[in-house]
Amino acid sequence: MSRSFLAASMPAPWRIAVTGVALVAAFVAPPVQAQVQPSPDLGQLTQRWINDALQQTPQSTPLRMEVDVGALDERLRLSPCTHVEPYLPAGARLWGRSRLGLRCLDGATRWNVFLPLTIKAYGPAWVLTSNVPMGTALTEADAAQAEVDWAAEPASVVADPAMWVGQVASRQLLAGQTLRQAMVRAPHLFKSGAQVRVVAEGPGYAVTATGQAMAAGAVGQTVRIRMSNGRIISGIVDETGAVSAAL
Repeated sequence: MSRSFLAASMPAPWRIAVTGVALVAAFVAPPVQAQVQPSPDLGQLTQRWINDALQQTPQSTPLRMEVDVGALDERLRLSPCTHVEPYLPAGARLWGRSRLGLRCLDGATRWNVFLPLTIKAYGPAWVLTSNVPMGTALTEADAAQAEVDWAAEPASVVADPAMWVGQVASRQLLAGQTLRQAMVRAPHLFKSGAQVRVVAEGPGYAVTATGQAMAAGAVGQTVRIRMSNGRIISGIVDETGAVSAAL
């Protein structure tokens, strides 16, 4: 049996910050020590630790958190312990499917066990209303707002329409999918092999020339350009489709 609880049931309202790729997904809570009886209720100890850890995150985008705590293997027989410390194992996170470590620091036998966790974070996002072929620019009509689990996938949710309207589908997108960063990209301003304007700047000078793009380029991307003398340089594509390079 698993034990579920809602963070919303806590006495005071709280929020989780979710930013771009890194997000709560990267949050690591400080160790919280708990004094318990020789036969501790590990479920309650775990619930208190997670509630405290989630409350410590910065406030930004409001999300409704739901945490499901799994059960230890019934075959385990833990010796009495008067000091159990919950902790996040290296590489673990309080987001999506994870696990929480419990270690005995004061007992006849030191033990260390892991509880499986599933942490869901429900909030507003944009869900596709129809299929979008790869390479097609998205419009406002392609998605509708709905409440979804932000933690269901590793990629960050694109919550701001300005970040996806006009962007191009990086792969075939299907109706019902939540728009996430890995699903869209900036449109290409030129194709591989196209002649592009190159603006090269150095100390006290600026030179404009033409070169051949060695790959398609979008705003903000770094691309390689073959110049007329055969030299290959790298530069960043600007909003006009020109490539800015430093020499």
